[in-house]
Amino acid sequence: MTMRRFLPLFLLLIFLGSSLYLVYYKPEASKRSSEPPALIAVETLTVDPRAYQIVINSFGRVAPHTQGQLTSQVSGQITSLSPNFRDGGFFEQDEVLVSIDPRDYRIQVAIAAAELASAKVVHAEEQVLAQQAREDRKSLRNQAAVSEFALHIPQLAAAKAQIAAANAKLEQAQLNVERTRIRAPYSGRVLTKNVEIGEVVAANSSLAQIYATELVEIRLPVKNSELAFLELPEQYISGTTEGRKLPSVRIGNRLGRELQHWHATLVRTAGAIDEQSQQLYVTAQIERPYEQDGSNRRPLKIGQYVSAEIAGKTINDALVIPNAAVYQGSYVYLYRDGVLERREIEIAWQNSSEALIEQGLAAGDQLVVTPLGQVSSGTRVKLLDADQGKALTGSAAHQRGTPGRQDRNREKAG
Repeated sequence: MTMRRFLPLFLLLIFLGSSLYLVYYKPEASKRSSEPPALIAVETLTVDPRAYQIVINSFGRVAPHTQGQLTSQVSGQITSLSPNFRDGGFFEQDEVLVSIDPRDYRIQVAIAAAELASAKVVHAEEQVLAQQAREDRKSLRNQAAVSEFALHIPQLAAAKAQIAAANAKLEQAQLNVERTRIRAPYSGRVLTKNVEIGEVVAANSSLAQIYATELVEIRLPVKNSELAFLELPEQYISGTTEGRKLPSVRIGNRLGRELQHWHATLVRTAGAIDEQSQQLYVTAQIERPYEQDGSNRRPLKIGQYVSAEIAGKTINDALVIPNAAVYQGSYVYLYRDGVLERREIEIAWQNSSEALIEQGLAAGDQLVVTPLGQVSSGTRVKLLDADQGKALTGSAAHQRGTPGRQDRNREKAG
């Protein structure tokens, strides 16, 4: 009973004590700054206009500039082959590669020589008879009545024709003897050999497939969007090319452990767009690809695939940025007065590491190269380093945009 009597008094004292505590010990609200601190650290590069040469990447197969079949023009048995007449063998121009038994053709030469001698005797006899007929004609009163046949004029013409025919037959027989020694039409290499010693071949038989080693060619496809950046060697109906320096091409040979390069020249373009790929093919030539030049490069193989870097136009005052700074191929982030600005861009040309900007950027813009993902424009950021304002140039800019550098940027930003 006593505790119940004093319970309201205890509650009143507790209430009064709590009120006094709130009055004398009022909590002070913490004052927040008007602007929240930046939580993202970024690295920037200054966009700097510079001269930039476009390099078009392509690929193709090595093919001979001149290739054909080594063919026998006469028939017969093969009696000898050159030591160089083998798959992959090199030969010189006018070298005898294959010999065919010439005895049958030498007999034809002897027969043709005899026929020529007989024709010359007949012609000589007709000349004597024609001279005698002209002398006899002088003793006649009516000389006009004497026919040309009596004067041996047609007989003499026939004898001359027989000499010409016999002489042609002799030349043909001698030519057939010469053709039994089949010579190389140019300095080249044997691609495939088709015959062996002892085989009997017919006229116009294919003995081997050969190609010239002075030049090799590579047909390279070029995208339609990249044609404007190349000085193409266009041809005209006059047969001459436009008076511009032919573009250089660096060919990469990937056969083996290390990549090796060859210098080539872009010499012509195709006359039509390829129907399947809808691309234009250009042709690059390599001179003397099989001569040793002290570089110990591996020889190129016919039919092998090679990479190509075609030197394109040089763009003055070009704005080039690393691909790592481009998002979804359409926008970048800029640093402006401590905040991010999203900027839409148009790319004129792009390779695996860099992009040539046509619209959207200006000289002096601070390009954010730190990977950000989806970040709203206006987000406050802070600079990662004090070393800012470095111009965006060449390989240095590319190295700053490599994946390894991006990972380190993330760690610092975190």
